[in-house]
Amino acid sequence: MVQEITRYPSPPSVQYGTDVRVFDENLFSLIEDLKDTLKQNKLDGLAAFQIGSYFNVVVVKKEDGSFLELINPRMISPKGKITTVEKTAYFPGLSAEISRYQDISVIYQDRDAKQCSIKASGDFAVLIQRKLDYTFGANFLSKLSKEERKKFEKKLEFGTDIAISESCPTRFKRDYFSKASNIFTIAMLVLLLSSLFVSDTQILSGMWKYQIYLFLSVLVLNIGYFFYGLYEGKKYSSCTSCQVGNIIGTIVIAMIKLIVVMLVSYFVIHPR
Repeated sequence: MVQEITRYPSPPSVQYGTDVRVFDENLFSLIEDLKDTLKQNKLDGLAAFQIGSYFNVVVVKKEDGSFLELINPRMISPKGKITTVEKTAYFPGLSAEISRYQDISVIYQDRDAKQCSIKASGDFAVLIQRKLDYTFGANFLSKLSKEERKKFEKKLEFGTDIAISESCPTRFKRDYFSKASNIFTIAMLVLLLSSLFVSDTQILSGMWKYQIYLFLSVLVLNIGYFFYGLYEGKKYSSCTSCQVGNIIGTIVIAMIKLIVVMLVSYFVIHPR
């Protein structure tokens, strides 16, 4: 029978798995419930803990599609380390980066209470480790590094997996374009003010030439800011809309300043 999977923020109904001592129909019914629930939710593995049972029982799907029933499992002889990006049914739609063992061995009992063992590596080893976490009343949250845990807590707060490993930074590389543009605009303003103290036509002609060069430089920098800003914004999809608005606003302000300075320069510096 399909059972309801405990999901966040509902607290788990048990704290840790209790080893099975009696191998009877109640146990076999629990295992079948795990399989039905697993298939219904299209999962690769499920621990009894996840459907509110206190028994130390795990069911995982093997590569051939069959099920491996692990009763009273214990992990031994872990080797190597790998970093994985994992999801769990307890935190639907959210993922986190976790360090796991590359190779493991597991001792367990089958339905006949016979002692068995299995070796696993790679993805299958990670799957088993994830399910074994639940037998200790835990989930991948307890395995996260301090930095990754902070990121995951933000994901919980925002309710999205994009949150917030991609949260908007306060500084961007495109800001270098904006800073350079402001410097050249200030240079144009200084040149404009300096021209007020010059009456020689030849000198004004030279100053006008430099003003045009500065104008073109600012124009190119603003164009570069816009296109690089759009490219850079794609890296932070959680705040794309606010970034586009910021980019457009910055460009509009910069162009208004540029046009005003250039128009005034035309009437003050341009030799006639």
